[in-house]
Amino acid sequence: MSKVRVCVIGAAGRMGRRLVALIMESNDLELSGAIEAAGNPLLGSDAGSVAGVAAANVQISDDLDAALANSDAVINFSTAGVVDATRKCLANNCSCVIGTTALNDAEKAELAAMAKVGKIVFAPNYSVGVNLLFHLSGMVAKLLSDYDVEIVEMHHNQKKDAPSGTAERLGEVVAAAREQLYKEVVKHGREGVVGARTASEIGMHAVRGGDVVGDHTVIFATGGERVELTHKASSRDTFAKGALRAVRFLQTASAGRLYDMQDVLGLR
Repeated sequence: MSKVRVCVIGAAGRMGRRLVALIMESNDLELSGAIEAAGNPLLGSDAGSVAGVAAANVQISDDLDAALANSDAVINFSTAGVVDATRKCLANNCSCVIGTTALNDAEKAELAAMAKVGKIVFAPNYSVGVNLLFHLSGMVAKLLSDYDVEIVEMHHNQKKDAPSGTAERLGEVVAAAREQLYKEVVKHGREGVVGARTASEIGMHAVRGGDVVGDHTVIFATGGERVELTHKASSRDTFAKGALRAVRFLQTASAGRLYDMQDVLGLR
C-alpha cells in the first residue's frame, strides 16, 4: 500500500517541526511539502534538518501550489490565511487537518461550508487526552447541572491568543450540555467589585508563563465539595500524533460535514 503524502503548513514552527519529524518516522506517511510564509528566514532549508532529524530532501518553501500538486493531505497549524489555504487544498483533492486556533465565526462557517464537498478535520486540540476531557466535561456538566463551573488554562509565555482554543471549546461543551450559549454565559476573569457570581456563568481564566505546553482544568464547585477534571500536556508530540491520526481517519472518511477529533476517536 502506498504511503499517504502529507504537506505541513507552518513547518518551521514548534508544532510543525514535530509533525515533520513524526511523519518521517512513520511507516505509512511521507513528507511531501513543508510550507512557511514568504520572508521566513528558514525558506530553502531542509525540513528534516530544521526539525532536528535526518534530512528529508524536502525544502521549506512558500509555494503551496507546487506542494499540493504532489500531496494527498495537508496539516495546517499556521496562524494566517487558513481559509484561503484550505480552499486551495480542496481544489487539489487534498484532505485537510486544521489545528489553527483564534479563527472567527465567519472563518469557521466557511470551513463548515467547504467540508460539505471536501474532507476536513478541524479541532482546537488534537491530543487524545484533551478530547477525552471534552467528552467527560460534557457528561459531568449534565450530571452536576447546578454546580458552578470555572475553567483555568495555562500556556507558555509566547502564546499569542487567550483564552486558548481548547479552553473555549471546553466552555462550549459545558454550555451546550446545559442548553446554554457559551458567548452569553462566559465571564473572562474578574477584576474589581463585580458582585456575587451568578449561577449560570462559566468563568474563564488564562495564565501565561515559562514553557508550559498546555494545562486545562474544568472545576465544578458547590457547597461542601468540588470536582476537577484536569489535563496536562508535557510534550507537543501528543498533539502532533493526534493530527496524524486525523490524517489517517480522513483517508477513509467521506465529505459532507466538518469533522473534529471526537469523530476521529469515535467518541461522538
